Amino acid sequence: MTTSIHITALDAIVNVNSLFTVAVFIGLAWTGNPTDPNNTLVVDPACSATPKIAEDLISFHVYSFSSFLFSSLIALALKQALRITRNPEFHPSELFARVNKRLFRVGMLVSGAGSAFGCGFLMMALVDMVQIKLGTLACGSGHSFAAVVPLVILVPIALLSYVCVVLYAFTR
Repeated sequence: MTTSIHITALDAIVNVNSLFTVAVFIGLAWTGNPTDPNNTLVVDPACSATPKIAEDLISFHVYSFSSFLFSSLIALALKQALRITRNPEFHPSELFARVNKRLFRVGMLVSGAGSAFGCGFLMMALVDMVQIKLGTLACGSGHSFAAVVPLVILVPIALLSYVCVVLYAFTR
């Protein structure tokens, strides 16, 4: 029973990471060339994003992708370890191998942390994309703030609830 719950949880991590990885690539494709002046909705040229913001956008997308990939690979490795230890074909002596519970918990915690970091980096990339498309936050653009404020409120709340659930599962 516990093993099927763990496998289901690991599958969920991999599935969510896959969706967010698709979002990363869509974000990169949609952004196109961030330094292209025709690639923006900003009316005032003084509010246009700097090349530093464009560099940060690409960097945060790469960090996000790396975090999601890391998390998924750890989750898949843990899932495979569980399946191997539960399958008699891999154990000719008819004795099942045991999974180190402490190491398994650490692996799940690390996988969850990778997903959380990926979400954080994806959120920062989206903030930079808003600044490129709608104008920098330093200019006080109402459209930029309207797009960014819900993002920086809702994503951390969701991340906090995710981290709480992961920590709860880690202690059980």
